[in-house]
Amino acid sequence: MSIATNTAEVLNDLIQINNDRIEGYQKAIEQLEVTDTDLRNLFTSFITQSQELKSALQNEVSTLGEEVEMGTTTSGKIYRAWMDIKAVFTGNDRQTALNNCEFGEDAAQKAYRTAEASEELLPNARILITNQKMELKSAHDKVKLLRDSEKI
Repeated sequence: MSIATNTAEVLNDLIQINNDRIEGYQKAIEQLEVTDTDLRNLFTSFITQSQELKSALQNEVSTLGEEVEMGTTTSGKIYRAWMDIKAVFTGNDRQTALNNCEFGEDAAQKAYRTAEASEELLPNARILITNQKMELKSAHDKVKLLRDSEKI
């Protein structure tokens, strides 16, 4: 397999992760109370963030002359189903939403670390992955901070 094809596969995996993230935050918004406008705004900004990250990844895959992935990962679909089941048992409160979102952010960080560790990546793709991972780390930290403050 060529380095360009391997790079495209890694980038396509991250496209799927961002699709999962978009759907996960859409699900989280649906589960929020009407009064949770601060979380609605934050989660909406994370959706926009993932749409922008996904677009940059898609552009890179297209530049490589490879096919762009459009779906979500199987594990992402399973995770969203778990969010539905968990909400039935624990309710749709802020703490639950933030716990679920932090779990998703942890998964995104892990996916980006795995992608970054890929041995056969074109240099510009590695830079893109590293920059996006740092951007997502900031989102993770916001969710974690909010989650921790809800525990008090």
